[in-house]
Amino acid sequence: MLQLETAGYKTLNDLRSRGEFPPEWTNIDELEQLTDRFMERFRAERFEVSKELGPGFVISELIDQTVRTNERENMDDETKPGEERLESVRALDRMNRMTFSYEHQCDLLMPLTEKLGRSGKTVGILELAAGSGGLAFALAERAQKAGIEVRITASDIVPEMISEGNRLAREKNLPLSFRRLNAFDFEGIEPGSADLVVISQSLHHFTPGQLALMIAQAKRHGASAFIGLDGFRSLLLIGGVPLVASLQGIGDFTLDGLTSARKFYSGIELDIIAAIATGNETHRVTCSWPMTILHVPLNDAGT
Repeated sequence: MLQLETAGYKTLNDLRSRGEFPPEWTNIDELEQLTDRFMERFRAERFEVSKELGPGFVISELIDQTVRTNERENMDDETKPGEERLESVRALDRMNRMTFSYEHQCDLLMPLTEKLGRSGKTVGILELAAGSGGLAFALAERAQKAGIEVRITASDIVPEMISEGNRLAREKNLPLSFRRLNAFDFEGIEPGSADLVVISQSLHHFTPGQLALMIAQAKRHGASAFIGLDGFRSLLLIGGVPLVASLQGIGDFTLDGLTSARKFYSGIELDIIAAIATGNETHRVTCSWPMTILHVPLNDAGT
């Protein structure tokens, strides 16, 4: 219900036919605000289209507006001590292991990793907003078992997560390192060093404009593809995510689960972000329940 595809694609086609989508930008400094403004306009015009389509479409739109929130998760609260935020991320890590989510995500990422590795060179993978690095560890171990040479960099902005991740990577002797990184400018990332840029379970933590910046920076730094993984926007997950999160017995983490599910992007919203960031529509948005996958090829190798 919360995908709103019929009204959404009709709205987008109307904007495309008028030559207004995707909007053009020339300076990366204007990309963030341009994307945020366009998304606001799209949602407003979609509501008007829903009125034309009939009461059922309007009801779906009103439900979406009711559940949607811009509220920040507790784990993103910069006023909280780093160790407290790290505990929330550890709870997410435990939930992912319990639900075999890392295995699922590796299944989604390995085909492209294998393709990039066929050239014989080491595949550079940069994970943005990696948190405790659960996916990075799982992917490094899966690549080793498959005989694929990788060099994985897991990035975040919380120092405690970086130091903990590097300690564990050394203990496990994996081709993985953690570093502090501003995901919006990639400062310090050598162009061409990352073949694949990944962000998993964190898309909803960022505004449309911020996600567009990440995609554009990945392209500017020579990546072959940008892959975004996150929860599928649906009423089922709005109930299901906090229910599973509650098994950790941590009140703030349960509340974060509810907030996160309310913020998940729909497929068409990710369509819009990727099209604005790249200026074309060669990307794909698919679903592998319960995840939405955004695959943005940035050159021929990333298709």
